[in-house]
Amino acid sequence: MKLSLNQATVKRLTLAEAVDGCVRAGVPAIGLWRDRVQEIGIEGAAKIVRESGLEVTSLCRGGFMTAANTEERAAALADNKQAVLEAAGVGTDVLVLVVGGLPAGSKDLPAARTTVAESIADLAPFAAEHGVKLAIEPLHPMFCADRAVVSTLGQALDIAEAFPAEQVGVVVDTYHVWWDPRLEASIARAGAGNRILSYQECDWVVPLPADMLLGRGHVGDGHIDFARMRALVTAAGWKGHAEVEIFNQEIWDTDGDRTIATVRARHEAVSAASGL
Repeated sequence: MKLSLNQATVKRLTLAEAVDGCVRAGVPAIGLWRDRVQEIGIEGAAKIVRESGLEVTSLCRGGFMTAANTEERAAALADNKQAVLEAAGVGTDVLVLVVGGLPAGSKDLPAARTTVAESIADLAPFAAEHGVKLAIEPLHPMFCADRAVVSTLGQALDIAEAFPAEQVGVVVDTYHVWWDPRLEASIARAGAGNRILSYQECDWVVPLPADMLLGRGHVGDGHIDFARMRALVTAAGWKGHAEVEIFNQEIWDTDGDRTIATVRARHEAVSAASGL
């Protein structure tokens, strides 16, 4: 399995610095973030990655589409359409969707999930016109209130399967799904429907920090069985990259080259141990 560095792992680096770091470290692909693309514009970002020879495995992120009122929902759709254009412009066909948490003042999870499905229905035809697939990323349930009302691969697939596979699929992120007792069945289901659009790796480390978002670690530092995870997605037909995406303040504060070197070394260790 080839390696991709998600730009969030080296958050302090500009797009050009992250790309250069990957090239020098022999990492063949990168997942980009919209804020870094927007700093230099779509054309500038596309030029940097094109001249580097790196493959762009994804763009993060679209989503946050659970707004209850018409005005906010229209604004979210407009922003997601812009995200589609950015994805197509930088050369990836995968836009990762973090769907959003509960609307302000609401405790109605089923209604929020319905809104997500309706919002994706509004966006999917536009994305398809630009050759971009929408990748729904389920997040761990601790993020259900504020970031993603879709918490399991099964829930993500329930939404995705209402659309053609060439339009909507899912992200398998080890951090968010490793705990799921139905993980094996859900990954197999995703693979059977050709719905896996991205496979992301980082580890679950404890204790969690006060900001739960930053509780991720390098592969091998925590509790996730990566050999098993890779075996599951490979058996389901995944032939793409392992995109390493880590949110961790200590790692962000570390020299970027050192972080990239660690990411590559850990990736190679799992590959050597598992054959995947």
